[in-house]
Amino acid sequence: MAHVLHEMNCYPPQTMKLRFTLFALIGPGMLVAATGVGAGDLATAGFAGSKLGLAIIWAVPLGAFLKFVLNEGLARWQLATGQTLLEGAMVHFGWPLKILFLLYFLPWSFFTGAALISACGVTMHAMIPLFEDDAQARLVFGIAHSLVGVIIAWGGGFKWFGRIMGVCIGIMFVAVITTAIMLRPDLSQLMSGLLRPTIPQFSAGGLTWTIALFGGVGGTLTVLCYGYWIREAGRTGPDDLRICRIDLVAGYIMIALFGMGMIIIANGIELQGKGAGLIVSLADRIQETAGNTGRWIFLIGAWTAVFSSLLGVWQAVPYLFADYCSMLRTKSGPESAPGVKVIDTRAMPYRIFLLALAIIPLLQVTKPFEDVQKYYAILGAAFIPFLAALLLVMNSRTKWVGARHRNRWLTVVILVVVLLLSCLAGVVEIRKKWAPDKPVADHAAHTISN
Repeated sequence: MAHVLHEMNCYPPQTMKLRFTLFALIGPGMLVAATGVGAGDLATAGFAGSKLGLAIIWAVPLGAFLKFVLNEGLARWQLATGQTLLEGAMVHFGWPLKILFLLYFLPWSFFTGAALISACGVTMHAMIPLFEDDAQARLVFGIAHSLVGVIIAWGGGFKWFGRIMGVCIGIMFVAVITTAIMLRPDLSQLMSGLLRPTIPQFSAGGLTWTIALFGGVGGTLTVLCYGYWIREAGRTGPDDLRICRIDLVAGYIMIALFGMGMIIIANGIELQGKGAGLIVSLADRIQETAGNTGRWIFLIGAWTAVFSSLLGVWQAVPYLFADYCSMLRTKSGPESAPGVKVIDTRAMPYRIFLLALAIIPLLQVTKPFEDVQKYYAILGAAFIPFLAALLLVMNSRTKWVGARHRNRWLTVVILVVVLLLSCLAGVVEIRKKWAPDKPVADHAAHTISN
């Protein structure tokens, strides 16, 4: 840890180009926090807190730190080369990676969109029960949220998107932390869980939940969106790396505090439900301890968490598709590396994919939510080891990133740990989704990852 923090400060001071606006204070790192924290993080942390209590709380900040290392590597590549990680991978690895990425990206987008629309619908229905039929409520409220997301991404521009996300981040953070404080956790148990790492019930599901917390903190494919947000914020050169690191530290601290708050809230509560339905179950149990006020505070925080995640995906994932389309028109090979460019949100590829992302997943919303969760979680679990492997290879080549920005030995060690843990998490995720009759998976299969 000390070596990584030293590496964060080894670059000369830079000229701060960002203006002191609300969005500058939020930063792309906060957008990562808002997009990465969704129904999956709520459900995973909730079940972990319910089953293992505060003893497992140490896994959340550790998982956030591991995701920080991944995102820092992504930013370091982009600022050193002028390419997004997706651009760089396609330039250096050519058509095999282009085909592989598309085969992964399209189904991931489809099931992610369905899961987010469903989660927004379920959470809003818990707050405003206008419909007797849960499926109808999920569909109607889900369509409404998807439409709002399209309007914001289509016509609001990046600044408006940043302001709206800033409000959501503030509400969800204050709501979850306030709920956790209202439940008056045992401070001695809390500090013991943070300072004395243990894995309770190691052979009876504890290890599985620990791995789930490592992998579920801070998003999966949405990590790539950070590269497009820093371009929108005007960070394009190596001198901007230091502010990106500070930005990411702030974002992942927010994610860690949010996840720890969820474990505190769920500690000692017997939970039922699946995915977003678990959030409703948790809110009902909170009411027994903290009253109706506590229930509403938590529901508002949960709703802003899943809605901000939908907004982030709707706004940023079309960047990836537009970037991919531009790379298809580029000859493969290092000599064809593109210069720094900001994706035009008014361009046809961006807007076509935005509409597809908002409309096509509606075909899945009426189906049982756990079916959507199954494929969503499996696809999400498969991405992080792929990203870790890419960063190990691409950021270790001095010829590609330069001696100043190549991986240091401690970064390599951490990336190898991330690769191993994420592979293990992926195996666990696939087993619990395809073999729900196994003892651990009876509860684990209820979670999703964002």
